[in-house]
Amino acid sequence: MAKSLMFMGTGSDVGKSLVVAGLCRALANRGLRVAPFKPQNMSNNAAVTADGGEIGRAQALQARASRREPVTAMNPVLLKPEQETGSQVVVRGQRRASMSARAYWQERGKLMPEVLGAFRELAQDVDYVIVEGAGSASEVNLRANDIANFGFAQAAKVPVVLVGDINRGGVIASIVGTFAVIDPADAALIRGTLINKFQGDPSLFSAGIDFIRKRTGVPCLGPIPWFADAAKLPAEDSMSLHTLPQNADGVMVIAVTQLPRIANFDDLDPLRAEPGVRVVMVQPGEAIPRDAHWIVLPGSKATRSDLAALRSNGWDTDILAHVRAGGRVMGICGGYQMLGRSIADPAGIEGNPGTSEGLGLLDVNTVLTPVKQLRVEQAVHVASGAAISGYHMHMGVTEGPDRGRPFARIGHDDEGAISANGRIAGTYLHGLFAADGFRRALLGNVASPDLDYEAGIERALDDLAAHLEKHLDIDALLAMAEPTGLD
Repeated sequence: MAKSLMFMGTGSDVGKSLVVAGLCRALANRGLRVAPFKPQNMSNNAAVTADGGEIGRAQALQARASRREPVTAMNPVLLKPEQETGSQVVVRGQRRASMSARAYWQERGKLMPEVLGAFRELAQDVDYVIVEGAGSASEVNLRANDIANFGFAQAAKVPVVLVGDINRGGVIASIVGTFAVIDPADAALIRGTLINKFQGDPSLFSAGIDFIRKRTGVPCLGPIPWFADAAKLPAEDSMSLHTLPQNADGVMVIAVTQLPRIANFDDLDPLRAEPGVRVVMVQPGEAIPRDAHWIVLPGSKATRSDLAALRSNGWDTDILAHVRAGGRVMGICGGYQMLGRSIADPAGIEGNPGTSEGLGLLDVNTVLTPVKQLRVEQAVHVASGAAISGYHMHMGVTEGPDRGRPFARIGHDDEGAISANGRIAGTYLHGLFAADGFRRALLGNVASPDLDYEAGIERALDDLAAHLEKHLDIDALLAMAEPTGLD
């Protein structure tokens, strides 16, 4: 019977996802069969699974760390924010509804059987299921009907390790305070605490570890030093985009509009990895740099709304000026739809029914449809003949004369569109820049001939596992794991 252990955080962005990924790779390197699991996730950065659905990008990375194909059971409930107070609800990889935050909060408890079923499914053929909680474990106002943290842990009888981030300060209070505010029955599930993102001399925190152990009554593990190469791994939270390292000396400037509902932004990671490229995330209120060689309009979870935001920032004017000056523009998924003449949403899939005027840089029109296309694709870039391994994750059908000049071909089918002057490109293919040959064809002499992007991800995962093996008593963690509490 598989054993399981759950990592919850004192807050968001304490490093739970990274700890789980590193532990999964460490266990896989030990020859153990391991699978990641997150009952409920909220992210617009998603990945297509081997069984034809979608899950959070972090769980796909954790699956890769486990040396397993990603499947929908690893993240049975995914919330994809479409507006300030509402999200698309994805269950077992498929869109089920769009709901307000309040409606979902009232209904989410009904999803527990499907969450437990997915957990049971994963536990069938592994030695360990490593579970990640969501947000903060101390959100007692959200405890009723919870399926993401202690609600799941209680239902599945999974022991918990509580993770705190020392880098943001107040880690002792956040850990001890969590024990103080949660229900005693929930606190009884916590087998240990973990200090993450430590910088400096760890001996100076020994008294802090003793204090936490005495006040909580459970072991305090770590501290885990800061892992600098985390930036080489795909991020899940768009809040991290403005803090990612940039190549200040990059000779090619690629400007990316940071839209309110930006999605699948890990598409950009391979460009950031190029030493000769400087990726500029253009923030609201900022102008698109005039020295940009390329402008990339990224994916969006709410295309019409994000197009309105693009215009409110004046970026439409900047883009048109860039094109008049001879610059190039690429739109990916929602960004592709924005480049066309119109985006129609007759069924109100993204909000109120209606039609939005596009930027008019591609002679195509898009109609949003309720069926989401989720496919892993093997394509060929038409202009260069370079292979692209990517995926489709979109709702909508795009047609028009510029489709006669396809961006890529998938088998015998045309994909995407190119303008008559060849300087505007649109595609539904996510993950395209990870293809080394295509990226080199796109960037020309600026591209590094030695950069193997996918091999770099593997090295970073192995380095993360070695980092945990060095600084964390993994055997002590495994001793905290218990057989799954489900038949």
